[in-house]
Amino acid sequence: MGWAIALHGGAGDIPRSLPPERREPRMATLRRSLDLAVAALQAGRTALDVVELVVRELENCPHFNAGKGSVLTSDGTVEMEASIMDGNTMRCGAVSGLSTVVNAISLARLVMEKTPHIYLGFHGAEAFARDQGVETRDPGHFITDENIERLRLAKQANRVQIDYTQPMKAQPPTDDNSRIGTVGCVAIDSSGNLATATSTGGLVNKMAGRIGDTPIIGAGTYASPLCAVSATGKGESIIRHTVGRDVAALMEHRGLPLKEAAARVVAGVPRGDVGLVAVSAAGEVTMVYNTSGMFRACATEDGYSEVGIWPEADSDANANGGN
Repeated sequence: MGWAIALHGGAGDIPRSLPPERREPRMATLRRSLDLAVAALQAGRTALDVVELVVRELENCPHFNAGKGSVLTSDGTVEMEASIMDGNTMRCGAVSGLSTVVNAISLARLVMEKTPHIYLGFHGAEAFARDQGVETRDPGHFITDENIERLRLAKQANRVQIDYTQPMKAQPPTDDNSRIGTVGCVAIDSSGNLATATSTGGLVNKMAGRIGDTPIIGAGTYASPLCAVSATGKGESIIRHTVGRDVAALMEHRGLPLKEAAARVVAGVPRGDVGLVAVSAAGEVTMVYNTSGMFRACATEDGYSEVGIWPEADSDANANGGN
């Protein structure tokens, strides 16, 4: 067994026509985040530290639907959410309804470590952030011109917009930048500690106050002594199918290996609704989705690495080892 890491930047109907100027900044961020994670794991950082580090990096990239890149509610506001979980101790923390916190994932970790609770939302979470002295910005800092345009297109199409799903053909987007994604990371360190972290801005044109799967432990985020899972896609489907917990349950109660358990869970969710990354206590990695693509990356201690969007044949893989 050795360390392993996997991360995602969202799954959905990602067209192969996605222009290089929209695709490459995301891929570059995935590669940079993967490099940071590998260096941290090689330096002996814990899995919990590493997943927080990676998700913070992704939150700070405006090309993903988290942190600075968070999409807008129907009211034109930002409501960010995140959660983190330590698989070996089963400790976890979650937040939602954030409008000023720069790195929601770090506030989720503080909820886990500094409170007797698991989940804080909206005004209570914002007050806790101020008490803890975490970095905050005026809500306008998170509202980008790109996301104003995404909201306009979603309202024009009269729909709530899932990550990467294309607006209705009757109302085509001006470019492919209407598709961005939730972020997440899972890891196992050299000591066998498992952890997961997920962060998102939710759905374009969602109702104010809507909470998705990301901060719900057992849905979009889950870790146990067997595995760590971070999901992305349509939150309502991920919640209904308890995606994260079901992967662990199939391993625990059916004795399935990680890849088979994850594949079964994803196959049981409506097509086009979900993707996930997961690692096991044995150092296995899987990145599976029932959408057309998922921004994803992984690496293992034995030398395997992969960065891709569409099926494996189109990914940038280094098979010096195996996963």
